[in-house]
Amino acid sequence: MNYIKTMIIDDERLAREDLKNLTSRWEQIQIVAEAENAFTAKKLIKLKQPDLLFLDIQMPEKTGFELLEGLDYSPIVIFVTAFDRYAIKAFDVSALDYLVKPVHPKRFENCIQKVITQINYQQQEKNGAQEQFFIKDGNNCYFIKVSEIFYIKSIGNYAQIYFKDKTPLIKRSLNHLEEILPDYFFRCNRSEIINFNFIKQIKPTVKGILKITLTNHQIVDLSERKSVAFKELNKL
Repeated sequence: MNYIKTMIIDDERLAREDLKNLTSRWEQIQIVAEAENAFTAKKLIKLKQPDLLFLDIQMPEKTGFELLEGLDYSPIVIFVTAFDRYAIKAFDVSALDYLVKPVHPKRFENCIQKVITQINYQQQEKNGAQEQFFIKDGNNCYFIKVSEIFYIKSIGNYAQIYFKDKTPLIKRSLNHLEEILPDYFFRCNRSEIINFNFIKQIKPTVKGILKITLTNHQIVDLSERKSVAFKELNKL
Protein backbone atom coordinates (compact mmCIF):
# COMPACT_ATOMS: atom_id res chain seq x y z
CA MET A 1 0.00 0.00 0.00
CA ASN A 2 1.26 3.47 -0.92
CA TYR A 3 0.70 5.75 2.05
CA ILE A 4 -0.22 9.40 1.63
CA LYS A 5 2.10 11.33 3.94
CA THR A 6 -0.15 13.91 5.55
CA MET A 7 0.39 16.92 7.77
CA ILE A 8 -2.20 18.85 9.79
CA ILE A 9 -1.62 22.57 10.38
CA ASP A 10 -4.05 24.37 12.67
CA ASP A 11 -3.57 26.59 15.72
CA GLU A 12 -6.51 24.90 17.51
CA ARG A 13 -5.67 21.58 19.18
CA LEU A 14 -9.28 20.35 19.06
CA ALA A 15 -9.44 21.03 15.33
CA ARG A 16 -6.30 18.95 14.82
CA GLU A 17 -7.79 16.13 16.89
CA ASP A 18 -11.00 16.20 14.86
CA LEU A 19 -9.03 15.83 11.64
CA LYS A 20 -6.96 12.99 13.07
CA ASN A 21 -10.16 11.20 14.03
CA LEU A 22 -11.55 11.64 10.53
CA THR A 23 -8.35 10.47 8.83
CA SER A 24 -8.13 7.39 11.10
CA ARG A 25 -10.83 5.75 8.97
CA TRP A 26 -8.52 5.78 5.98
CA GLU A 27 -5.56 3.38 6.04
CA GLN A 28 -3.85 5.25 3.20
CA ILE A 29 -3.62 8.47 5.22
CA GLN A 30 -0.48 8.52 7.35
CA ILE A 31 -0.16 11.53 9.67
CA VAL A 32 3.56 12.32 9.67
CA ALA A 33 3.41 15.66 11.52
CA GLU A 34 1.18 18.38 12.92
CA ALA A 35 1.84 22.04 13.68
CA GLU A 36 0.04 24.92 15.35
CA ASN A 37 1.66 27.76 13.41
CA ALA A 38 3.29 28.53 10.08
CA PHE A 39 6.82 28.82 11.51
CA THR A 40 6.82 25.27 12.88
CA ALA A 41 4.93 23.98 9.86
CA LYS A 42 7.52 25.25 7.39
CA LYS A 43 10.34 23.42 9.19
CA LEU A 44 8.34 20.20 9.41
CA ILE A 45 7.29 20.36 5.76
CA LYS A 46 10.93 20.61 4.73
CA LEU A 47 11.81 17.68 7.00
CA LYS A 48 8.86 15.37 6.31
CA GLN A 49 8.07 16.26 2.66
CA PRO A 50 4.33 15.49 3.01
CA ASP A 51 2.13 14.65 0.04
CA LEU A 52 -0.93 16.33 1.58
CA LEU A 53 -1.60 19.30 3.85
CA PHE A 54 -4.75 19.95 5.83
CA LEU A 55 -4.20 23.66 6.32
CA ASP A 56 -6.01 26.28 8.38
CA ILE A 57 -6.07 29.78 6.89
CA GLN A 58 -6.33 32.14 9.87
CA MET A 59 -3.41 31.46 12.24
CA PRO A 60 -1.26 33.67 14.49
CA GLU A 61 1.49 35.67 12.76
CA LYS A 62 1.12 34.09 9.31
CA THR A 63 -1.88 32.84 7.35
CA GLY A 64 -2.04 29.57 5.48
CA PHE A 65 -1.64 31.48 2.21
CA GLU A 66 1.56 33.12 3.48
CA LEU A 67 2.92 29.74 4.56
CA LEU A 68 2.46 28.31 1.08
CA GLU A 69 4.20 31.32 -0.44
CA GLY A 70 7.42 30.48 1.42
CA LEU A 71 7.63 26.80 0.40
CA ASP A 72 10.03 25.47 -2.23
CA TYR A 73 7.47 22.91 -3.31
CA SER A 74 3.73 22.63 -2.84
CA PRO A 75 2.00 19.46 -1.64
CA ILE A 76 -1.68 18.85 -2.32
CA VAL A 77 -3.56 21.36 -0.16
CA ILE A 78 -6.92 21.02 1.55
CA PHE A 79 -7.91 24.21 3.34
CA VAL A 80 -9.83 23.62 6.58
CA THR A 81 -11.27 26.75 8.16
CA ALA A 82 -14.20 28.10 10.12
CA PHE A 83 -14.77 30.83 7.53
CA ASP A 84 -16.36 30.20 4.15
CA ARG A 85 -15.43 33.66 2.86
CA TYR A 86 -12.02 32.37 1.75
CA ALA A 87 -13.46 29.70 -0.54
CA ILE A 88 -13.10 31.65 -3.79
CA LYS A 89 -9.52 32.64 -3.01
CA ALA A 90 -8.68 29.05 -2.03
CA PHE A 91 -9.83 27.75 -5.40
CA ASP A 92 -8.10 30.65 -7.14
CA VAL A 93 -4.81 29.21 -5.86
CA SER A 94 -5.88 25.75 -7.05
CA ALA A 95 -6.31 24.15 -3.66
CA LEU A 96 -7.77 20.70 -4.20
CA ASP A 97 -10.62 21.25 -1.75
CA TYR A 98 -12.01 23.55 0.95
CA LEU A 99 -13.60 22.21 4.14
CA VAL A 100 -15.57 24.32 6.59
CA LYS A 101 -15.42 23.45 10.30
CA PRO A 102 -16.95 21.40 11.76
CA VAL A 103 -16.19 18.96 8.95
CA HIS A 104 -18.97 16.52 8.13
CA PRO A 105 -17.74 12.90 7.69
CA LYS A 106 -19.46 12.50 4.30
CA ARG A 107 -17.94 15.74 3.05
CA PHE A 108 -14.55 14.54 4.28
CA GLU A 109 -14.99 11.23 2.47
CA ASN A 110 -15.59 13.05 -0.81
CA CYS A 111 -12.50 15.13 -0.17
CA ILE A 112 -10.29 12.07 0.38
CA GLN A 113 -11.54 10.51 -2.83
CA LYS A 114 -10.35 13.65 -4.63
CA VAL A 115 -6.97 13.35 -2.94
CA ILE A 116 -6.54 9.71 -3.98
CA THR A 117 -7.46 10.54 -7.56
CA GLN A 118 -4.96 13.40 -7.59
CA ILE A 119 -2.18 11.29 -6.04
CA ASN A 120 -2.70 8.58 -8.66
CA TYR A 121 -2.52 11.19 -11.40
CA GLN A 122 0.67 12.68 -10.02
CA GLN A 123 2.36 9.29 -9.78
CA GLN A 124 1.87 8.92 -13.53
CA GLU A 125 3.87 12.11 -14.14
CA LYS A 126 7.60 12.37 -13.66
CA ASN A 127 8.23 14.21 -10.38
CA GLY A 128 4.59 15.32 -10.52
CA ALA A 129 4.15 15.72 -6.76
CA GLN A 130 7.02 18.19 -6.48
CA GLU A 131 6.92 20.02 -9.79
CA GLN A 132 4.61 22.82 -8.75
CA PHE A 133 4.99 26.17 -7.03
CA PHE A 134 2.71 28.32 -4.95
CA ILE A 135 3.12 31.97 -5.89
CA LYS A 136 1.52 34.94 -4.15
CA ASP A 137 1.68 38.24 -6.00
CA GLY A 138 -0.16 41.00 -4.18
CA ASN A 139 -3.76 39.85 -3.84
CA ASN A 140 -3.32 37.19 -6.51
CA CYS A 141 -2.28 33.62 -5.69
CA TYR A 142 -1.35 30.79 -8.03
CA PHE A 143 -0.51 27.11 -7.89
CA ILE A 144 1.43 26.51 -11.09
CA LYS A 145 3.20 23.57 -12.66
CA VAL A 146 6.90 24.26 -13.01
CA SER A 147 6.72 22.90 -16.56
CA GLU A 148 4.43 25.83 -17.48
CA ILE A 149 7.10 28.41 -16.61
CA PHE A 150 8.90 29.47 -19.79
CA TYR A 151 11.02 32.42 -18.61
CA ILE A 152 12.30 33.92 -15.37
CA LYS A 153 13.88 37.33 -15.02
CA SER A 154 15.70 38.86 -12.07
CA ILE A 155 14.41 42.26 -10.93
CA GLY A 156 16.35 43.52 -7.91
CA ASN A 157 15.67 41.18 -4.99
CA TYR A 158 12.77 39.55 -6.84
CA ALA A 159 12.28 37.12 -9.69
CA GLN A 160 9.55 37.66 -12.28
CA ILE A 161 7.95 34.36 -13.30
CA TYR A 162 6.46 34.08 -16.80
CA PHE A 163 3.80 31.41 -17.33
CA LYS A 164 0.80 31.44 -19.64
CA ASP A 165 -0.24 35.13 -19.68
CA LYS A 166 0.85 35.79 -16.06
CA THR A 167 4.03 37.50 -14.81
CA PRO A 168 3.99 37.54 -10.98
CA LEU A 169 6.94 38.57 -8.83
CA ILE A 170 8.35 36.35 -6.07
CA LYS A 171 11.01 37.19 -3.51
CA ARG A 172 13.55 34.58 -4.59
CA SER A 173 17.01 34.93 -6.09
CA LEU A 174 17.87 33.38 -9.44
CA ASN A 175 20.66 31.47 -7.71
CA HIS A 176 18.11 29.80 -5.43
CA LEU A 177 15.70 29.05 -8.27
CA GLU A 178 18.50 27.63 -10.40
CA GLU A 179 19.24 25.11 -7.64
CA ILE A 180 15.68 23.82 -7.23
CA LEU A 181 14.38 23.91 -10.83
CA PRO A 182 14.42 20.76 -13.02
CA ASP A 183 17.24 20.27 -15.51
CA TYR A 184 15.18 21.48 -18.46
CA PHE A 185 15.76 25.04 -17.22
CA PHE A 186 18.91 26.90 -18.24
CA ARG A 187 20.57 29.96 -16.73
CA CYS A 188 21.32 32.21 -19.69
CA ASN A 189 23.12 35.05 -17.95
CA ARG A 190 23.12 36.87 -14.61
CA SER A 191 19.48 37.87 -14.85
CA GLU A 192 17.57 35.33 -16.99
CA ILE A 193 16.53 31.66 -16.91
CA ILE A 194 14.68 29.89 -19.71
CA ASN A 195 12.79 26.62 -20.15
CA PHE A 196 14.30 24.50 -22.95
CA ASN A 197 10.83 23.31 -23.94
CA PHE A 198 9.80 26.82 -25.01
CA ILE A 199 12.74 27.56 -27.32
CA LYS A 200 11.60 28.52 -30.82
CA GLN A 201 14.85 29.61 -32.46
CA ILE A 202 18.60 29.66 -31.72
CA LYS A 203 20.82 32.05 -33.68
CA PRO A 204 24.57 32.64 -33.25
CA THR A 205 25.88 36.19 -33.51
CA VAL A 206 29.08 37.21 -35.26
CA LYS A 207 31.07 36.63 -32.05
CA GLY A 208 29.51 33.21 -31.52
CA ILE A 209 27.25 34.35 -28.70
CA LEU A 210 23.81 32.76 -28.91
CA LYS A 211 20.55 34.63 -29.25
CA ILE A 212 17.48 32.57 -28.29
CA THR A 213 13.88 33.31 -29.21
CA LEU A 214 11.14 31.72 -27.11
CA THR A 215 7.70 30.67 -28.31
CA ASN A 216 6.20 33.89 -26.91
CA HIS A 217 8.74 35.86 -29.04
CA GLN A 218 10.83 36.77 -25.97
CA ILE A 219 14.48 37.20 -27.08
CA VAL A 220 17.26 36.24 -24.69
CA ASP A 221 20.98 36.87 -25.21
CA LEU A 222 23.26 34.30 -23.62
CA SER A 223 26.49 35.46 -22.04
CA GLU A 224 29.73 34.32 -23.68
CA ARG A 225 30.35 31.69 -20.98
CA LYS A 226 26.77 30.45 -21.06
CA SER A 227 26.80 30.29 -24.87
CA VAL A 228 29.72 27.86 -24.65
CA ALA A 229 27.92 25.84 -21.96
CA PHE A 230 24.70 25.75 -24.01
CA LYS A 231 26.53 24.49 -27.11
CA GLU A 232 28.30 21.78 -25.14
CA LEU A 233 25.09 20.71 -23.42
CA ASN A 234 23.17 20.48 -26.69
CA LYS A 235 26.12 19.31 -28.83
CA LEU A 236 25.85 22.30 -31.15
